[in-house]
Parts: sequence; structure tokens; C-alpha cells
Amino acid sequence: MALVLALFGSLNPNYPSWDNIQVIAQAVTITGLLAVVQTVVIICGAPDISVGSQAGLAAATSAMVFTATSSSAVLGIGAAIAVGALVGLLNGAVIVYGRVNATIATLAGLAAYKGAAQLVSNGRAQGYVLNDVVFVFLGRGKIAGLPVMVWLLILVAAAIHVLLKYTDIGRILYAVGGNDTAARLAGLNLNKYLLAVYALSGMVAAVAGILLTARTGSGQR
Repeated sequence: MALVLALFGSLNPNYPSWDNIQVIAQAVTITGLLAVVQTVVIICGAPDISVGSQAGLAAATSAMVFTATSSSAVLGIGAAIAVGALVGLLNGAVIVYGRVNATIATLAGLAAYKGAAQLVSNGRAQGYVLNDVVFVFLGRGKIAGLPVMVWLLILVAAAIHVLLKYTDIGRILYAVGGNDTAARLAGLNLNKYLLAVYALSGMVAAVAGILLTARTGSGQR
């Protein structure tokens, strides 16, 4: 990143300006959220390829519920997070109880959730949320000079760091990914933790989708 800033800064003196750095930070926030939660899933020894489609489905859901409930941002955001948790649990259930390989299951989810978003949105951007103070604050607001989106990424990353490094749950997740047989023989309920991790993945993907809606002004699949 330092080399990129130095290179483009030499080509354009305005590139390393504080305003431009904030724009870049906002642009990577959504991908950053997905990457952070993907870390937790991978630590458990199973990827979640479908997070991008989950974010798109949550984005469409947030805007559609917002529009259908007479501009209620709370209901729109709540519905998106609920959908994220639901599809995350669905991924986990297919892997845990269906005994399907995690890569195959979430690859199928990638296509399925993208198709679901396409279906519910009729292939078009849904709603308009920039007349709502909550969505405007999430997408364009600032706290202490930093965009709210960046603060949310920092908070989620910090929370997951604490979870993984300083809690018993974090140590258990490392144990599950390191040697699931030993973890099972130690008496750990692997199914419970995998389901929880995939639900967490879906919820954070939904937050990314909500921020996508807030930034673009409508639900983008």
C-alpha cells in the first residue's frame, strides 16, 4: 500500500490527500468486512465462497423492505441482517447435517443467493434510500473526520480480533480448524460452533450489503 501511494502520489500530487484516502477507504470497506469474517470461517477449516452473493441479497432486501414499510430504515436494516443470518445458517446446516463439502456447498450458495437476489429484485436496483437520515449517515456520514463506513470496519475487525485472540470461543475455533478429530474427542460440539460461525458470516455479509445500499442509494444485487 505504501508503494502504491508513493507511485500514484508521484504521478498526481493530489492522490495522497486526506480526502482521497477517505474515498479509497470507503471503497474497500465492503470488501474488508467480507474479508474479516471470511478469516473466521477459514480458521475453522471451511471457506464461505457465497459471502458476496449474501451481501447482494441483503442489499436488495434492505432497500425493498425500506420502501415497503414507508421508509423505515430500522426495519430495512433488521430484515437484511435477519436474511444474512438465515442464509448463513442454511450454509452451515447443509455442511454440518448434509455432510456436503464446504467449498461445494458455499459455491452452490454463491449461485443460489445471487439468483434469489435477481429474482426478488427483478434484476433491477431497488428502492431509493438517500432521503433517509440513517442510510445517509451510514453511507456518507463522518465521525471524528473518518467516514462511518470505515469506523464500522474498524469496529468489526476489532471485535473479531478480540473474539479470536482473547476468548475461549476463539481458542475453540482454532482447535476446530487445526484438528477437528481431536476437538471432537475433547468433547467439543463442532456442529454448534460451525453453525454459529456461518451465521456470523451471513450477518457480517448483510452489514456489508447494507453499507452498499447506503453508499449507492439503492439495493444493488
